[in-house]
Amino acid sequence: MSAAENTQPPLDLGTERTIMAADRTLMAWIRTALSMFSFGFTIYKVLDTMAAGGTLARSDSPRIVALVLAGIGISAIAIGAIEYWTTLAGLRRTEQFHIGRPVLAIALVMFLCGLGLFIGIATRIV
Repeated sequence: MSAAENTQPPLDLGTERTIMAADRTLMAWIRTALSMFSFGFTIYKVLDTMAAGGTLARSDSPRIVALVLAGIGISAIAIGAIEYWTTLAGLRRTEQFHIGRPVLAIALVMFLCGLGLFIGIATRIV
């Protein structure tokens, strides 16, 4: 099979719809992860300011909450990407199509950003 044949969209409309549904599902996982990153970072900054002012009983609470939320976000992207890849791999058994989809690249970028956020909060860089 030539490289040109591998980049063609699937001929079966059912397969195409399934691929688009998998894309939408991965995008939902990415949105959920982005929400967790945003909530984690925001809560971290707000509670860190409160801890600096002495209004929190435990000064490490902001970091713990932020790490949990960032960890949930990282896990959401990982789970979504694994599910996505599994779905596409199953479809490739019956029909050949280009598996390098843009949504998978976005998931990778968001995973790396989330990992950077997690490390930044853990080491107090951010």
